[in-house]
Amino acid sequence: MGETLCRAIATSQQESQAREIIECCQQHSIEILVPGDARYPNLLQEIHDPPGVLFCRGQLAPTDSLCIALVGMRRPSQYGLRTARRLAEDLSQAGFTIVSGLARGIDQAAHEGALGMAGRTLAVLGSGVLNIYPTEHQELATRISRQGAVLSEFPPRRAPCRGAFPQRNRLISGLSLAVIVVEAATRSGALISARHAAEQGREVLAVPGRIDSPRARGCHLLLKDGAALVESATDVLQALGPLAHPATSPRGQTILHPRELKLNCQEREVLELVDDQATSIDVIVQHSGLSTARVLSTISALEMHRLLERLSGQYVVRRRP
Repeated sequence: MGETLCRAIATSQQESQAREIIECCQQHSIEILVPGDARYPNLLQEIHDPPGVLFCRGQLAPTDSLCIALVGMRRPSQYGLRTARRLAEDLSQAGFTIVSGLARGIDQAAHEGALGMAGRTLAVLGSGVLNIYPTEHQELATRISRQGAVLSEFPPRRAPCRGAFPQRNRLISGLSLAVIVVEAATRSGALISARHAAEQGREVLAVPGRIDSPRARGCHLLLKDGAALVESATDVLQALGPLAHPATSPRGQTILHPRELKLNCQEREVLELVDDQATSIDVIVQHSGLSTARVLSTISALEMHRLLERLSGQYVVRRRP
């Protein structure tokens, strides 16, 4: 360590700066979260370099353990914008929280798609939560904070800088069960998010595009490397595996697998009557009040969803993570 750095450390005013940040957060209703707090996102705590401090403008909810990230280029085609918005709408309706970076283009379409369906969305910034970039997204950030949260690991008034955006991309993927890339060039921040996702054990998915379009080359590289191809929200559900920890759906139900979000009322009722121990079909019929034929057809549907497993005889068991 050099003399200049040693002198800077010795004379630093970190304590007074911390007090100023805390006062700023109190004035603007910004939550300060640290690992171990009850409201600190569980998925984010699992990555190897979680932020020591997370500033939250808005509110995080228990349902935000079911997050999907949608990222892509800042100058997409109309096809890319339509696809990002449609996926965000459909995934929001299914019960997922949409995560993105508040940038122009695909990020903006993803946030607006979720907001349009009265769904939840999280924006992760490369600046402070009171220094919105780009500046024209001030109103969008306000809407997100009312219907989700604007998040950053940087102090609230920190200005954006080039190196902060690749750093924040690890948080976009870290908050999410999967990252979907919608249009990306070969040198794209969205591919950095995809790389973080792979390193963090998250699913990586990509939307295909035209083979002669530079906007599609990044997605096609991901597909060649093994990313799951996405055409609809159903593809996303099929790509996701069991959850490491039970999650809460927007309807207040305990979810062990994302596919449970697409179940109808009857399927959900039958599933909840099945334990992780062998459960008799006769018991399900008795407690559900459904006919034997209806219960058997519902069990078959749940088997197709890979949520139940039929054992020998008249017994079924619930698949667990």
